[in-house]
Amino acid sequence: MLVLNKNTAADIEARLKVAGVTLPPSAPTPIGAFCNVRRTGNLLYVSGQGPVEADGTLLRGKVGGEISAEVAREHARLVAVNIIGALRDYLGGLEKVTGVIKLLGLVNATNDFERHPFVIDGASTLLADVFGELGIHARSAFGVGSLPNNITVEIEAIFEMEDDA
Repeated sequence: MLVLNKNTAADIEARLKVAGVTLPPSAPTPIGAFCNVRRTGNLLYVSGQGPVEADGTLLRGKVGGEISAEVAREHARLVAVNIIGALRDYLGGLEKVTGVIKLLGLVNATNDFERHPFVIDGASTLLADVFGELGIHARSAFGVGSLPNNITVEIEAIFEMEDDA
């Protein structure tokens, strides 16, 4: 059985700094009747997050059209930053995270676009960089005909957290 080491707050802060990430002051406000994070047992379900910059600007467009795969990959990285920010807001800190379990990545893509995994890897890579071995996760990535507000990427996530015992 593989035993993974727990991250400390200092570990995570240091990795965020190395990755050049500044978390947003607060998580983006949901655009509907739902919450950013919902807990059941020791699992945290993070609602679909989009590429929202700190000033509230939405990154929009069709990947494979006016948006390149490389630019969309950076958008997916930003989505991971927002996911981490939502977790931090919910938990009060990130050291309680004991694993990134699963990502579901949606790419607002043209019909002939085929590089969905490459795009969503922008988020996967950042999560592994920030959470170390605990950040390696299962994942699905696929293209869709549209996303809310014409955003380029939407990602939802499942995390594991330590028991409250």
